[in-house]
Amino acid sequence: MDILQILISDSFWAAALRIATPLIFGVLGALICERSGVLNLGIEGIFAAGAMAGWMAVWLGAGLWGGLLVAAMVGGFFGLIHAILTVPLGLSQHVSGLGVTMLATSVSYFTYRTALPQVSSPPKIEPFQPLDIPVLSELPFIGPVLFQQTAMTWLALFMVALVWWVLNRTPLGLAIRAVGDNPDAVDAQGLSVYGLRIGAIVAGSALMALGGAFLTMSAFDSFFFGMVNGRGWICIALVIFASWRPGKALLGALLFGAFDAFQVRLQTEVGAFVPSQVFLMAPYVLSIFALVIVARRAEYPGALLKPWFKGQR
Repeated sequence: MDILQILISDSFWAAALRIATPLIFGVLGALICERSGVLNLGIEGIFAAGAMAGWMAVWLGAGLWGGLLVAAMVGGFFGLIHAILTVPLGLSQHVSGLGVTMLATSVSYFTYRTALPQVSSPPKIEPFQPLDIPVLSELPFIGPVLFQQTAMTWLALFMVALVWWVLNRTPLGLAIRAVGDNPDAVDAQGLSVYGLRIGAIVAGSALMALGGAFLTMSAFDSFFFGMVNGRGWICIALVIFASWRPGKALLGALLFGAFDAFQVRLQTEVGAFVPSQVFLMAPYVLSIFALVIVARRAEYPGALLKPWFKGQR
């Protein structure tokens, strides 16, 4: 087995980017929420809701882009629930987020079973197909890695640039970052702390749902229970790894994608001698190790997890 040959192959990095795509959506969504000062542990359930809603919308005839819109709206709805509970009401962000995860997951499974009570295997849809861009897709290495991905991967990369631009180059982004660090100062400027935080949570949750939709509309072609498989929790960890920066969030997602792609190839080579569970847990162990190294130097948003009430100091 030549590990170096695996690491420099275009198929390996193409797989890493493909695996990272739902994580990119999820970590950007979590980043926006936390930049505004609110932790959103509803991400795991929102992933499941986005996966089911997007897939079912396409199955009912909405089209692929229509399915993405439906998934984003469903994610935004569950984000709104979390926002109302944590922002104006000031309830525990941990408890509310876990409650949203259980609610969104249960509603998704219930809707699936209600709509398809007699189905033993989920119906299939026609998912996004890899884009074969003339000339560019034939370039050595970069062609298969970048220019043979689906439209959702390109959308995820575009969202990295868009979120970075909004947070760092626009007044709205400045307000979101300020409300996550010092909401009293934002209120003193006459801006709505509640409005900014609620809007950030809804927008972030919509992005999270697109991560779930990728699973059913690009990576696979149907919905099945347990398909999210902890990706939401990985995104929460990756936000800390990224120090709440979109560029580093992309790097963290790619790093996890590379770990996962590598374990699949390594399992093929030596799987007969090592239990498969060792390979399956390897990406998570390596991610935790990387998180421990980086998290000690991470600068948290100053008002993260701290409820704010107008008129109180």
